[in-house]
Amino acid sequence: MKALLLARGIGRRMQAAGDRASLSAAQAVAAAAGAKGMMPVGSGRLFLDHVLSALADAGCRDVCLIVAPNHDTIRSHYQQVGPPSRVRLSFAVQPDADGTARAVLAGQSFTSDDPFLVLNADNLYPAEVLCALVALAGPGLPAFDRAALVHDSGFPAERVAAFALLDVDTNGDLRGIVEKPSPAQLAAAGSHALVSMNVWRFDARIYAACAEVPRSARGEFELPEAVALACSRGVPFQVIRANGAVLDLSRQSDIPLVSARLAGMEPRP
Repeated sequence: MKALLLARGIGRRMQAAGDRASLSAAQAVAAAAGAKGMMPVGSGRLFLDHVLSALADAGCRDVCLIVAPNHDTIRSHYQQVGPPSRVRLSFAVQPDADGTARAVLAGQSFTSDDPFLVLNADNLYPAEVLCALVALAGPGLPAFDRAALVHDSGFPAERVAAFALLDVDTNGDLRGIVEKPSPAQLAAAGSHALVSMNVWRFDARIYAACAEVPRSARGEFELPEAVALACSRGVPFQVIRANGAVLDLSRQSDIPLVSARLAGMEPRP
């Protein structure tokens, strides 16, 4: 199985001023650069090593990182320390930071007509969830219980409130996505609402939706909105119930928690 790893983000939230006194020197450098995947965590390995290791555990052997132009930090790192042993790395450039739907389009020549996973480089998903996606017969996504995410992952409740709500029918198929739900929609959905954590299994049918989705209210071409468009056009998406912690490395305040959760874990990318 192939995978696209979205690493084009500028990392503004990571670069924002924070308490760097609690960070190591290497972590402070990575935070200042917004280089979330290159953040040393746990026993000192890169966060990206842990993400690649989880993908390898799930059977994804070909991984393409979607990066910015002239962004060779990741490539240079693996040239220096040696390539991963369980995955083959490729790189594709997203010219502008104009949204995750455009990031997926940047990987089209890599995936060709093959099915593939898409995930964020600053999230570490349970390998069991990735395995379940790989095992699907077609497009799909995991659904996480909102309250469980707060408990298991250590997310602030207000951050989880911004995650997309999933509308799932009785057969377990996706009916729609509510991106950036309003307080009223959150209240109606309840504390155990099903939410998306932006990890997906796609086939080539997603590319038309990524190319045609309009700009969002934020001015970007958003992947969840492209999924909703594809769903409205008849592309089925199977929803699987997911459990376990998702580690998010978006802000400086996330670093101590993520590092503590990964202490003593040795990734095998």
